[in-house]
Amino acid sequence: MIEILIVLGTALWLGILTSISPCPLATNIAAVSFLSKKINHPKAVLFAGITYTLGRMIAYAVLGMIIITSLVSIPFMANFLQKYMNKILGPVLVFVGLFLLDIICFNFSGLSISKQRQESLAASGLKGSFVLGMLFAIAFCPISAALFFGSLIPLSLNNTYGIILPFIYGIGTGLPVLVFSFGIAFGISSLSHWFNKMAALEKYTKKITGSIFILVGLYFIWVYIAGRM
Repeated sequence: MIEILIVLGTALWLGILTSISPCPLATNIAAVSFLSKKINHPKAVLFAGITYTLGRMIAYAVLGMIIITSLVSIPFMANFLQKYMNKILGPVLVFVGLFLLDIICFNFSGLSISKQRQESLAASGLKGSFVLGMLFAIAFCPISAALFFGSLIPLSLNNTYGIILPFIYGIGTGLPVLVFSFGIAFGISSLSHWFNKMAALEKYTKKITGSIFILVGLYFIWVYIAGRM
């Protein structure tokens, strides 16, 4: 039970870390801005925020499910992952950790969504909010790509409950929009102050997570690679 909670908590934390990273944070702020401008009733903004987050959750869940089931359904890949997954996971975690610490960098061009298209979706009600959440989810930037493909997918492949982890990750990525939508709906103006503080902590949380990834990755390398030579 404790192991399950740790794995679920890790997936949620990766989503939260993604949500407060500069690029995903910008898309979430844009989503809140579009939703609050295009929907007049405050309570409707809350429902729009919920459907936006659901869109993100569904997008990550479907993408993760396709990747995971595709890999494990191919006999060669299934056998390969079963035999070498722990050996692969170590170097992958170290790589992602180095990326989070800004020691290494790489360019990644995600899906681009025009401002006009974003405004059009935000203006089309709950259905548009849902689609906007899905589009923003798959508009990967370097941080979200590294955390999703480099950390969440390997974690999912290495765990019995891995198929639900992309869904949990999606919840974490949509939390800022949920929080702000709740604040708009109930007139809690102080939420913006706390959100700005959380955004300011992003560089520290990223470095802490990156350091943990490197330590865990080195442990996997020591146990499953160096220890078996």
